[in-house]
Amino acid sequence: MSSSFFIKGKENPKLGKKGKNTAVTKRKGDGDPAGKGKVRAKKPNKYNEEISSESETESPAVPKKRQSNEEHVYEETPQEKKLRLAKLYLEQLKDEEEKRAEEDSFETDLIAGRLQEEVLEQKGKLQRLIAKDLIPPDASEIRVLRGHKLPITCLVIAPDDKCIFSAAKDCSIIKWDVESGKKLHTIPGGRKGTEDRHVGHTAHILCMAISSDGKYLGLSFRKGTHDLYSASHDRSVKVWNVDENAYVETLFGHQDAITGLDSLSRERCVTAGGRDRTVRVWKIAEESQLVFHGHEGSIDCIQLINEEHMITGADDGSVSLWSVNKKKPLSTVKLAHGCHGDAGLEQPHWVASVAALQNSDTVASGASGCSHNSQVNVWKCGQNYRGLEPLFSVPVSGFVNSLKFSSSGQFLVAGVGQEHRLGRWWRLKEAKNGIYVIPLKRKPSNPEEAKVTE
Repeated sequence: MSSSFFIKGKENPKLGKKGKNTAVTKRKGDGDPAGKGKVRAKKPNKYNEEISSESETESPAVPKKRQSNEEHVYEETPQEKKLRLAKLYLEQLKDEEEKRAEEDSFETDLIAGRLQEEVLEQKGKLQRLIAKDLIPPDASEIRVLRGHKLPITCLVIAPDDKCIFSAAKDCSIIKWDVESGKKLHTIPGGRKGTEDRHVGHTAHILCMAISSDGKYLGLSFRKGTHDLYSASHDRSVKVWNVDENAYVETLFGHQDAITGLDSLSRERCVTAGGRDRTVRVWKIAEESQLVFHGHEGSIDCIQLINEEHMITGADDGSVSLWSVNKKKPLSTVKLAHGCHGDAGLEQPHWVASVAALQNSDTVASGASGCSHNSQVNVWKCGQNYRGLEPLFSVPVSGFVNSLKFSSSGQFLVAGVGQEHRLGRWWRLKEAKNGIYVIPLKRKPSNPEEAKVTE
Protein backbone atom coordinates (compact mmCIF):
# COMPACT_ATOMS: atom_id res chain seq x y z
CA MET A 1 0.00 0.00 0.00
CA SER A 2 1.34 3.41 -0.94
CA SER A 3 1.19 6.37 1.43
CA SER A 4 0.44 10.04 0.98
CA PHE A 5 2.26 12.65 3.16
CA PHE A 6 1.21 16.19 4.08
CA ILE A 7 4.30 18.23 4.94
CA LYS A 8 3.80 21.87 5.91
CA GLY A 9 0.41 21.85 4.27
CA LYS A 10 1.70 20.51 0.85
CA GLU A 11 0.46 17.27 -0.62
CA ASN A 12 2.98 14.62 -1.67
CA PRO A 13 2.58 13.76 -5.32
CA LYS A 14 2.35 10.10 -4.54
CA LEU A 15 -1.26 8.89 -4.58
CA GLY A 16 -3.01 5.90 -3.26
CA LYS A 17 -4.08 2.91 -5.37
CA LYS A 18 -7.52 4.38 -6.01
CA GLY A 19 -6.46 7.97 -6.02
CA LYS A 20 -7.37 8.54 -2.35
CA ASN A 21 -5.01 10.09 0.19
CA THR A 22 -4.03 8.02 3.19
CA ALA A 23 -2.62 10.02 6.14
CA VAL A 24 0.09 8.51 8.28
CA THR A 25 2.28 9.91 11.03
CA LYS A 26 5.49 11.49 9.91
CA ARG A 27 8.43 9.92 11.66
CA LYS A 28 11.23 12.06 12.95
CA GLY A 29 13.86 12.37 10.28
CA ASP A 30 11.72 11.43 7.28
CA GLY A 31 12.07 14.32 4.93
CA ASP A 32 13.18 16.49 7.84
CA PRO A 33 16.62 15.43 8.94
CA ALA A 34 16.75 18.05 11.66
CA GLY A 35 13.58 16.74 13.17
CA LYS A 36 12.14 20.24 13.31
CA GLY A 37 9.33 19.91 10.83
CA LYS A 38 5.76 20.03 11.97
CA VAL A 39 3.51 17.14 11.04
CA ARG A 40 -0.30 17.53 10.83
CA ALA A 41 -2.37 14.43 10.33
CA LYS A 42 -5.49 14.76 8.24
CA LYS A 43 -8.70 13.71 9.88
CA PRO A 44 -9.38 10.16 8.81
CA ASN A 45 -12.64 9.10 7.23
CA LYS A 46 -14.14 5.72 6.70
CA TYR A 47 -11.85 5.21 3.80
CA ASN A 48 -8.73 6.33 5.62
CA GLU A 49 -6.78 4.35 8.21
CA GLU A 50 -4.00 5.49 10.57
CA ILE A 51 -1.12 3.17 10.06
CA SER A 52 1.99 3.18 12.26
CA SER A 53 5.00 4.24 10.36
CA GLU A 54 7.11 2.07 12.62
CA SER A 55 5.41 -1.21 11.84
CA GLU A 56 2.97 -1.94 9.09
CA THR A 57 2.11 -5.30 10.64
CA GLU A 58 0.24 -3.83 13.68
CA SER A 59 -3.48 -4.21 13.72
CA PRO A 60 -5.23 -1.11 12.40
CA ALA A 61 -8.10 -1.62 14.89
CA VAL A 62 -5.90 -0.57 17.85
CA PRO A 63 -4.48 2.84 17.09
CA LYS A 64 -1.44 4.02 18.99
CA LYS A 65 -1.51 7.58 20.40
CA ARG A 66 1.17 9.96 19.65
CA GLN A 67 3.87 10.43 22.29
CA SER A 68 3.05 14.14 22.57
CA ASN A 69 -0.48 13.31 23.79
CA GLU A 70 0.55 10.64 26.37
CA GLU A 71 -0.14 11.51 30.05
CA HIS A 72 3.01 12.31 31.92
CA VAL A 73 3.48 10.18 35.14
CA TYR A 74 5.42 11.98 37.93
CA GLU A 75 7.92 9.77 39.71
CA GLU A 76 8.66 10.74 43.42
CA THR A 77 12.29 10.95 44.41
CA PRO A 78 13.45 9.20 47.61
CA GLN A 79 14.04 12.57 49.29
CA GLU A 80 10.54 13.77 48.43
CA LYS A 81 9.04 10.52 49.71
CA LYS A 82 10.88 10.89 53.02
CA LEU A 83 9.64 14.46 53.35
CA ARG A 84 6.05 13.46 52.61
CA LEU A 85 6.11 10.60 55.15
CA ALA A 86 7.70 12.86 57.74
CA LYS A 87 4.92 15.43 57.31
CA LEU A 88 2.30 12.67 57.56
CA TYR A 89 3.95 11.32 60.72
CA LEU A 90 4.05 14.79 62.29
CA GLU A 91 0.36 15.34 61.57
CA GLN A 92 -0.43 11.96 63.14
CA LEU A 93 1.62 12.85 66.20
CA LYS A 94 -0.16 16.19 66.47
CA ASP A 95 -3.58 14.49 66.39
CA GLU A 96 -2.49 11.97 69.02
CA GLU A 97 -1.09 14.69 71.27
CA GLU A 98 -4.30 16.72 71.02
CA LYS A 99 -6.35 13.65 71.90
CA ARG A 100 -4.02 12.80 74.75
CA ALA A 101 -4.16 16.37 76.02
CA GLU A 102 -7.95 16.16 76.16
CA GLU A 103 -7.81 12.85 78.04
CA ASP A 104 -5.12 14.18 80.41
CA SER A 105 -7.21 17.26 81.07
CA PHE A 106 -10.21 15.08 81.89
CA GLU A 107 -8.14 12.80 84.15
CA THR A 108 -6.52 15.81 85.82
CA ASP A 109 -9.91 17.32 86.54
CA LEU A 110 -11.14 13.96 87.85
CA ILE A 111 -8.11 13.47 90.09
CA ALA A 112 -8.30 17.07 91.26
CA GLY A 113 -11.96 16.54 92.11
CA ARG A 114 -11.17 13.40 94.07
CA LEU A 115 -8.32 15.06 95.93
CA GLN A 116 -10.50 18.03 96.74
CA GLU A 117 -13.21 15.70 97.99
CA GLU A 118 -10.68 13.86 100.18
CA VAL A 119 -9.41 17.13 101.62
CA LEU A 120 -12.95 18.28 102.35
CA GLU A 121 -13.70 14.89 103.87
CA GLN A 122 -10.69 15.21 106.17
CA LYS A 123 -11.87 18.67 107.20
CA GLY A 124 -15.40 17.44 107.81
CA LYS A 125 -16.87 19.88 105.29
CA LEU A 126 -18.19 17.36 102.78
CA GLN A 127 -21.95 16.88 103.13
CA ARG A 128 -23.71 14.81 100.48
CA LEU A 129 -27.35 15.82 100.23
CA ILE A 130 -29.07 12.46 100.13
CA ALA A 131 -31.89 12.80 102.66
CA LYS A 132 -34.13 14.88 100.40
CA ASP A 133 -34.40 11.98 97.94
CA LEU A 134 -35.27 9.26 100.47
CA ILE A 135 -38.79 7.87 100.72
CA PRO A 136 -40.17 5.39 103.26
CA PRO A 137 -40.11 1.69 102.28
CA ASP A 138 -43.16 -0.52 102.13
CA ALA A 139 -43.59 -2.97 104.98
CA SER A 140 -43.38 -5.86 102.51
CA GLU A 141 -39.91 -4.71 101.42
CA ILE A 142 -38.38 -5.08 104.88
CA ARG A 143 -36.68 -8.43 105.46
CA VAL A 144 -36.09 -10.03 108.87
CA LEU A 145 -33.21 -12.49 109.39
CA ARG A 146 -33.45 -14.81 112.39
CA GLY A 147 -30.79 -17.10 113.79
CA HIS A 148 -29.70 -15.91 117.23
CA LYS A 149 -31.36 -17.44 120.27
CA LEU A 150 -30.97 -14.33 122.44
CA PRO A 151 -31.22 -10.56 121.76
CA ILE A 152 -28.98 -9.01 119.10
CA THR A 153 -26.41 -6.71 120.74
CA CYS A 154 -24.36 -5.38 117.81
CA LEU A 155 -23.77 -5.77 114.09
CA VAL A 156 -21.53 -4.53 111.28
CA ILE A 157 -21.74 -4.54 107.48
CA ALA A 158 -18.82 -5.63 105.28
CA PRO A 159 -17.19 -2.82 103.21
CA ASP A 160 -18.58 -4.30 99.97
CA ASP A 161 -22.13 -4.47 101.43
CA LYS A 162 -22.38 -8.17 100.61
CA CYS A 163 -22.31 -9.56 104.16
CA ILE A 164 -23.60 -8.71 107.63
CA PHE A 165 -21.96 -9.85 110.87
CA SER A 166 -24.18 -9.96 113.95
CA ALA A 167 -23.54 -10.82 117.58
CA ALA A 168 -25.91 -11.50 120.48
CA LYS A 169 -26.24 -12.26 124.15
CA ASP A 170 -25.93 -15.94 123.28
CA CYS A 171 -22.23 -15.09 122.69
CA SER A 172 -22.39 -16.21 119.06
CA ILE A 173 -21.40 -14.43 115.85
CA ILE A 174 -23.22 -15.09 112.57
CA LYS A 175 -22.17 -14.09 109.08
CA TRP A 176 -25.11 -13.44 106.72
CA ASP A 177 -25.39 -13.08 102.97
CA VAL A 178 -27.26 -9.83 102.27
CA GLU A 179 -28.76 -10.86 98.93
CA SER A 180 -30.11 -14.27 99.94
CA GLY A 181 -30.48 -13.69 103.68
CA LYS A 182 -28.82 -17.04 104.39
CA LYS A 183 -26.26 -17.87 107.07
CA LEU A 184 -22.76 -18.24 105.69
CA HIS A 185 -20.89 -19.05 108.89
CA THR A 186 -21.49 -19.25 112.64
CA ILE A 187 -19.08 -18.98 115.55
CA PRO A 188 -21.06 -20.47 118.45
CA GLY A 189 -20.88 -19.01 121.91
CA GLY A 190 -19.84 -20.93 124.99
CA ARG A 191 -20.46 -21.02 128.71
CA LYS A 192 -18.37 -19.10 131.21
CA GLY A 193 -15.48 -21.17 132.49
CA THR A 194 -14.90 -22.90 129.13
CA GLU A 195 -12.57 -20.24 127.72
CA ASP A 196 -9.59 -22.59 127.65
CA ARG A 197 -11.32 -25.08 125.34
CA HIS A 198 -13.82 -22.88 123.47
CA VAL A 199 -12.89 -20.92 120.34
CA GLY A 200 -15.68 -18.32 120.48
CA HIS A 201 -16.85 -15.85 123.11
CA THR A 202 -18.18 -16.89 126.49
CA ALA A 203 -19.68 -13.50 127.44
CA HIS A 204 -21.98 -10.95 125.81
CA ILE A 205 -20.53 -9.32 122.69
CA LEU A 206 -21.29 -5.60 122.88
CA CYS A 207 -19.31 -4.09 119.99
CA MET A 208 -17.98 -5.14 116.59
CA ALA A 209 -16.19 -3.47 113.71
CA ILE A 210 -14.60 -4.62 110.48
CA SER A 211 -11.39 -3.33 108.90
CA SER A 212 -11.58 -1.32 105.68
CA ASP A 213 -10.12 -4.23 103.68
CA GLY A 214 -12.59 -6.68 105.21
CA LYS A 215 -9.76 -8.78 106.64
CA TYR A 216 -10.35 -8.44 110.38
CA LEU A 217 -13.46 -8.36 112.60
CA GLY A 218 -12.80 -6.34 115.77
CA LEU A 219 -14.08 -3.38 117.86
CA SER A 220 -13.31 -0.12 116.02
CA PHE A 221 -10.71 0.05 113.26
CA ARG A 222 -9.08 3.25 112.14
CA LYS A 223 -10.24 3.64 108.54
CA GLY A 224 -7.74 2.39 105.97
CA THR A 225 -5.49 0.78 108.60
CA HIS A 226 -5.27 -2.17 110.98
CA ASP A 227 -5.00 0.07 114.04
CA LEU A 228 -7.67 -1.07 116.48
CA TYR A 229 -9.38 0.75 119.33
CA SER A 230 -11.21 -1.03 122.13
CA ALA A 231 -13.23 0.24 125.07
CA SER A 232 -14.42 -1.49 128.21
CA HIS A 233 -16.48 -1.32 131.36
CA ASP A 234 -13.18 -0.71 133.16
CA ARG A 235 -13.48 2.87 131.75
CA SER A 236 -10.34 2.60 129.62
CA VAL A 237 -9.63 2.86 125.89
CA LYS A 238 -6.87 0.69 124.47
CA VAL A 239 -4.96 1.02 121.20
CA TRP A 240 -3.75 -2.09 119.35
CA ASN A 241 -1.75 -2.92 116.22
CA VAL A 242 -3.35 -5.94 114.64
CA ASP A 243 -0.65 -6.49 112.02
CA GLU A 244 1.90 -7.06 114.78
CA ASN A 245 -0.59 -8.54 117.28
CA ALA A 246 0.67 -5.88 119.65
CA TYR A 247 -0.78 -3.75 122.41
CA VAL A 248 0.16 -0.07 122.01
CA GLU A 249 -1.24 1.99 124.90
CA THR A 250 -4.11 2.60 127.31
CA LEU A 251 -6.10 5.83 127.64
CA PHE A 252 -7.95 6.84 130.82
CA GLY A 253 -10.49 9.55 131.47
CA HIS A 254 -14.07 8.27 131.66
CA GLN A 255 -15.67 8.01 135.07
CA ASP A 256 -18.07 5.20 134.14
CA ALA A 257 -18.30 2.21 131.84
CA ILE A 258 -17.78 3.16 128.17
CA THR A 259 -20.91 2.34 126.18
CA GLY A 260 -20.02 3.51 122.66
CA LEU A 261 -16.95 3.77 120.45
CA ASP A 262 -16.25 4.91 116.88
CA SER A 263 -13.40 6.12 114.64
CA LEU A 264 -12.63 7.16 111.06
CA SER A 265 -9.36 7.80 109.22
CA ARG A 266 -7.73 10.30 111.58
CA GLU A 267 -5.55 9.01 114.39
CA ARG A 268 -8.24 9.47 116.99
CA CYS A 269 -11.48 7.93 118.26
CA VAL A 270 -14.65 9.06 120.01
CA THR A 271 -16.37 7.40 122.97
CA ALA A 272 -19.59 7.68 124.97
CA GLY A 273 -19.17 7.43 128.71
CA GLY A 274 -22.58 6.15 129.74
CA ARG A 275 -23.62 7.52 133.12
CA ASP A 276 -20.71 9.97 133.38
CA ARG A 277 -22.70 11.87 130.70
CA THR A 278 -19.67 12.81 128.66
CA VAL A 279 -18.50 12.36 125.09
CA ARG A 280 -14.74 12.27 124.57
CA VAL A 281 -12.53 12.75 121.55
CA TRP A 282 -9.19 10.99 122.00
CA LYS A 283 -6.22 12.42 120.07
CA ILE A 284 -3.86 9.49 120.01
CA ALA A 285 -0.73 11.19 118.66
CA GLU A 286 -1.05 14.18 121.00
CA GLU A 287 -1.99 11.92 123.94
CA SER A 288 -4.82 14.27 124.81
CA GLN A 289 -8.62 14.25 125.01
CA LEU A 290 -11.53 16.65 124.55
CA VAL A 291 -14.50 16.35 126.92
CA PHE A 292 -18.08 17.27 125.87
CA HIS A 293 -21.18 17.64 128.03
CA GLY A 294 -24.78 17.93 126.91
CA HIS A 295 -27.15 15.06 127.72
CA GLU A 296 -29.05 14.81 130.97
CA GLY A 297 -29.15 11.02 130.89
CA SER A 298 -26.77 8.16 130.25
CA ILE A 299 -25.15 8.45 126.80
CA ASP A 300 -25.48 4.95 125.42
CA CYS A 301 -24.44 5.28 121.77
CA ILE A 302 -22.26 7.38 119.48
CA GLN A 303 -21.42 7.48 115.77
CA LEU A 304 -19.16 9.74 113.65
CA ILE A 305 -20.85 11.38 110.65
CA ASN A 306 -17.54 12.72 109.33
CA GLU A 307 -14.21 13.75 110.83
CA GLU A 308 -15.75 16.85 112.42
CA HIS A 309 -19.31 15.85 113.38
CA MET A 310 -20.98 13.08 115.38
CA ILE A 311 -24.38 11.94 116.62
CA THR A 312 -25.26 10.55 120.07
CA GLY A 313 -28.30 9.08 121.79
CA ALA A 314 -29.17 8.86 125.50
CA ASP A 315 -31.65 7.20 127.80
CA ASP A 316 -33.34 10.57 128.38
CA GLY A 317 -34.80 10.08 124.89
CA SER A 318 -32.69 12.76 123.20
CA VAL A 319 -30.62 12.69 120.02
CA SER A 320 -27.83 15.26 119.59
CA LEU A 321 -25.55 16.48 116.82
CA TRP A 322 -22.05 17.60 117.78
CA SER A 323 -19.02 19.32 116.31
CA VAL A 324 -15.60 18.33 117.64
CA ASN A 325 -14.88 22.05 117.89
CA LYS A 326 -17.82 22.83 120.21
CA LYS A 327 -18.20 21.65 123.79
CA LYS A 328 -22.01 21.75 123.57
CA PRO A 329 -24.30 20.03 121.01
CA LEU A 330 -25.04 21.91 117.79
CA SER A 331 -28.59 20.55 117.91
CA THR A 332 -30.64 18.36 120.23
CA VAL A 333 -34.03 16.74 119.71
CA LYS A 334 -35.61 15.86 123.05
CA LEU A 335 -38.05 12.96 123.31
CA ALA A 336 -36.95 11.95 119.82
CA HIS A 337 -38.98 8.73 119.99
CA GLY A 338 -41.81 9.89 122.20
CA CYS A 339 -42.90 8.60 125.59
CA HIS A 340 -44.63 5.61 127.11
CA GLY A 341 -46.51 5.00 130.36
CA ASP A 342 -49.61 6.29 132.08
CA ALA A 343 -50.58 9.94 132.10
CA GLY A 344 -48.44 11.87 134.54
CA LEU A 345 -45.94 9.02 134.70
CA GLU A 346 -44.66 9.14 131.16
CA GLN A 347 -41.14 8.00 130.49
CA PRO A 348 -39.14 8.65 127.31
CA HIS A 349 -38.24 5.82 125.00
CA TRP A 350 -34.51 5.28 125.40
CA VAL A 351 -32.32 5.90 122.39
CA ALA A 352 -30.24 2.73 122.36
CA SER A 353 -28.58 3.08 118.94
CA VAL A 354 -27.65 5.68 116.36
CA ALA A 355 -26.13 5.44 112.88
CA ALA A 356 -24.82 7.84 110.24
CA LEU A 357 -24.35 7.53 106.51
CA GLN A 358 -20.81 8.89 106.39
CA ASN A 359 -20.22 12.29 104.79
CA SER A 360 -23.92 12.79 104.18
CA ASP A 361 -26.89 14.56 105.74
CA THR A 362 -28.64 11.31 106.74
CA VAL A 363 -28.67 9.73 110.21
CA ALA A 364 -30.87 7.27 112.08
CA SER A 365 -31.79 6.43 115.66
CA GLY A 366 -33.31 3.37 117.29
CA ALA A 367 -35.58 3.39 120.35
CA SER A 368 -36.02 0.99 123.21
CA GLY A 369 -38.50 0.94 126.06
CA CYS A 370 -41.08 -1.11 127.88
CA SER A 371 -43.45 -0.88 124.91
CA HIS A 372 -43.54 -3.04 121.84
CA ASN A 373 -44.17 0.05 119.70
CA SER A 374 -40.49 0.71 119.10
CA GLN A 375 -39.25 2.26 115.90
CA VAL A 376 -36.31 3.31 113.78
CA ASN A 377 -36.29 7.00 112.92
CA VAL A 378 -34.46 8.35 109.87
CA TRP A 379 -33.44 12.02 110.08
CA LYS A 380 -32.19 14.75 107.77
CA CYS A 381 -29.39 16.95 109.11
CA GLY A 382 -29.74 20.65 108.46
CA GLN A 383 -27.06 22.80 106.90
CA ASN A 384 -23.83 22.72 108.93
CA TYR A 385 -25.51 20.06 111.12
CA ARG A 386 -27.44 22.67 113.08
CA GLY A 387 -30.78 20.88 113.04
CA LEU A 388 -32.55 17.53 112.70
CA GLU A 389 -35.69 17.03 110.63
CA PRO A 390 -37.62 13.71 110.75
CA LEU A 391 -37.92 11.95 107.40
CA PHE A 392 -39.82 8.75 108.21
CA SER A 393 -40.12 6.00 110.83
CA VAL A 394 -40.00 2.22 110.50
CA PRO A 395 -41.92 0.35 113.24
CA VAL A 396 -40.23 -2.66 114.79
CA SER A 397 -41.07 -4.84 117.77
CA GLY A 398 -38.36 -4.89 120.40
CA PHE A 399 -35.25 -3.04 121.52
CA VAL A 400 -33.30 -1.54 118.61
CA ASN A 401 -29.85 -2.33 119.98
CA SER A 402 -27.76 -1.62 116.88
CA LEU A 403 -28.04 0.34 113.63
CA LYS A 404 -25.75 0.50 110.58
CA PHE A 405 -25.99 2.10 107.13
CA SER A 406 -24.50 0.23 104.19
CA SER A 407 -21.52 1.94 102.55
CA SER A 408 -23.52 2.48 99.35
CA GLY A 409 -26.46 3.95 101.26
CA GLN A 410 -28.79 1.41 99.68
CA PHE A 411 -30.07 -0.09 102.93
CA LEU A 412 -30.11 0.27 106.71
CA VAL A 413 -29.72 -2.68 109.09
CA ALA A 414 -31.22 -2.83 112.59
CA GLY A 415 -30.36 -5.39 115.25
CA VAL A 416 -33.46 -6.00 117.40
CA GLY A 417 -33.90 -8.00 120.59
CA GLN A 418 -36.28 -8.74 123.44
CA GLU A 419 -33.93 -6.96 125.88
CA HIS A 420 -31.66 -3.95 126.00
CA ARG A 421 -28.13 -4.84 125.01
CA LEU A 422 -26.65 -3.54 128.27
CA GLY A 423 -29.06 -5.13 130.77
CA ARG A 424 -32.34 -6.87 131.55
CA TRP A 425 -34.48 -4.04 132.88
CA TRP A 426 -37.43 -5.14 130.72
CA ARG A 427 -38.16 -8.08 128.50
CA LEU A 428 -40.64 -7.98 125.64
CA LYS A 429 -41.80 -11.55 125.09
CA GLU A 430 -43.77 -10.67 121.96
CA ALA A 431 -40.64 -9.26 120.27
CA LYS A 432 -38.44 -11.39 118.02
CA ASN A 433 -34.65 -11.49 118.11
CA GLY A 434 -33.61 -10.70 114.57
CA ILE A 435 -32.02 -8.43 111.99
CA TYR A 436 -34.17 -6.00 110.01
CA VAL A 437 -32.84 -5.13 106.54
CA ILE A 438 -34.54 -1.83 105.60
CA PRO A 439 -34.18 -0.64 101.98
CA LEU A 440 -33.55 3.06 101.46
CA LYS A 441 -35.72 3.94 98.49
CA ARG A 442 -35.02 7.07 96.47
CA LYS A 443 -36.87 9.50 94.29
CA PRO A 444 -35.64 9.95 90.70
CA SER A 445 -31.94 10.79 90.81
CA ASN A 446 -30.78 14.38 90.96
CA PRO A 447 -27.70 15.33 88.87
CA GLU A 448 -26.39 17.51 91.68
CA GLU A 449 -25.73 14.74 94.15
CA ALA A 450 -23.23 16.43 96.42
CA LYS A 451 -22.87 19.81 98.02
CA VAL A 452 -19.91 21.15 99.96
CA THR A 453 -20.69 23.05 103.11
CA GLU A 454 -18.33 25.77 104.22
